Amino acid sequence: MGLGQGKVRIIGGSWRSRVIDFPVRSDLRPTPDRVRETLFNWLGQELNGLRCLDLFSGSGALGFEAASRGAAKVVMVESDKVVFQALQRNKKVLKADHVELIQMDALTFLAADRRRFDLVFIDPPYRLELQSCILSQLPQRLEQGGMVYLEGDQCIMSDELWYIRRKGKAGKVNYQLLELSGMLNNYG
Repeated sequence: MGLGQGKVRIIGGSWRSRVIDFPVRSDLRPTPDRVRETLFNWLGQELNGLRCLDLFSGSGALGFEAASRGAAKVVMVESDKVVFQALQRNKKVLKADHVELIQMDALTFLAADRRRFDLVFIDPPYRLELQSCILSQLPQRLEQGGMVYLEGDQCIMSDELWYIRRKGKAGKVNYQLLELSGMLNNYG
């Protein structure tokens, strides 16, 4: 049962089955329902009290899904003006007061904002190849025990900084749930 272009359904939580609209853009690929369902099974169905950051928000599927599932605060960062306006409309329709929208480049945001988060979603346009650059800036943005969800056309490998907690693949989409390696857990 497809929704058509420019629409995505929230699959769980208080806004379950609500449809959000977004502009069609070549780099905008909402995380598929099946992948979101797997991610939130990994995380637990409820995110009560967590502070989440959705870099490269795009359609807003991940950020609004987290907010729907009880996250205390969701910061959604999007640089495209038209896409950002759609996020504003969806926030208003959903009455998502615990969602903060920021129109800014993700790298600029990470350089300027010093808040820490329990969960960070990263799904940049694949062609920009920003995954490694973004990941290198996240340790100081994560709370103790915080995790990063990473989506892209390639998997990253575990290294001295990141441990892959879970991973999956759906079509051409590789997705991973990362946490800081044990030796870096006391970074703050």
